[in-house]
Amino acid sequence: MNKTLLSTATFLAAAMILTGCGASPNARGGDDDSASGAPSELVFAVVPTDDSEELENSFRPIVAAIEEVTGIPTRIEAVSSNAGVIEAQVAERVDIATYGAFSYYLASDVAEVTPIAKDQRTPEPGSGAVLSLGVVAPGSDIASIEDVRGKNVCFTDPASTTGYLTAAVAMNEAGIDPENDINPLFVGSHDVAVTQMLAGDCDVAFVAEPFVTSILPARGIIAEGDTETAWTSDPIPGTPIVVGDWLSEELRAQIVEAVTGYDAVTAYEAGFCDEHNREAPEQWGAEYAGETACMWGGTGAFAFEAAEAADYDLIGEICEALDTDVCRSEG
Repeated sequence: MNKTLLSTATFLAAAMILTGCGASPNARGGDDDSASGAPSELVFAVVPTDDSEELENSFRPIVAAIEEVTGIPTRIEAVSSNAGVIEAQVAERVDIATYGAFSYYLASDVAEVTPIAKDQRTPEPGSGAVLSLGVVAPGSDIASIEDVRGKNVCFTDPASTTGYLTAAVAMNEAGIDPENDINPLFVGSHDVAVTQMLAGDCDVAFVAEPFVTSILPARGIIAEGDTETAWTSDPIPGTPIVVGDWLSEELRAQIVEAVTGYDAVTAYEAGFCDEHNREAPEQWGAEYAGETACMWGGTGAFAFEAAEAADYDLIGEICEALDTDVCRSEG
């Protein structure tokens, strides 16, 4: 099967976004250290949620670890879309990035990038696997995927695994065309999908489970009982961190060491998060009760464990089952 190529229009739009944002990844000039061949700066890209400052702060301890291990200053760059990050990777202007599993699938077809790690939400290996939820307001008449026919449906992004694709496959399997049998609304982020559903702008929102169970409750945006779950997906591979293959093998190995060699607690002990820290959550178990931990990535992970390309083969299977523009070869 041919993997998706992002359309030329999407790439051009992403490039315009990047060049219009001031100091963007595409604005980075040739900055290799002529003596060592190593870059004088690394760029770490994230795609903002509704609270971009909080997201960036959660990755600052990881960036501090990378700087410590590599000795290279590392800059966090908030890029406005997954497509924008991929465009910057094609141009080799983003060295390290984090985005959804499907975005990695797209990027791997057009950019020389490799996943090195995936989030591990608790001390249990594999706990970064995430679910997509279809959430509704209490009392909704939507109780299953079959009930979304004819409804206003909030998604995040057409290239989001948890915010669109897995739900679209489930709709297809239920005989529902996700483009024509519902009124799809792409709102850009998981945060906004949930809040717009609660505001009545849509009848159901499809989002990543952590936003409903931990992230939005922790921000005080929703509370227990504000939403009900009408549908749950099978587990989806955890959020990857990817690195550009244009970096030297030694430097890539150092980045892997920095990202996977610490967990949120040992990162705090190493002094990577004097500001951006919290008390270890209950789900990490009694061993970590009362410990102080860094905010360690956008999902509040305990750690990042090693990842490889094969971990994301599921996305190819989704694309084989789903006939949608983001999964359709342009070539």
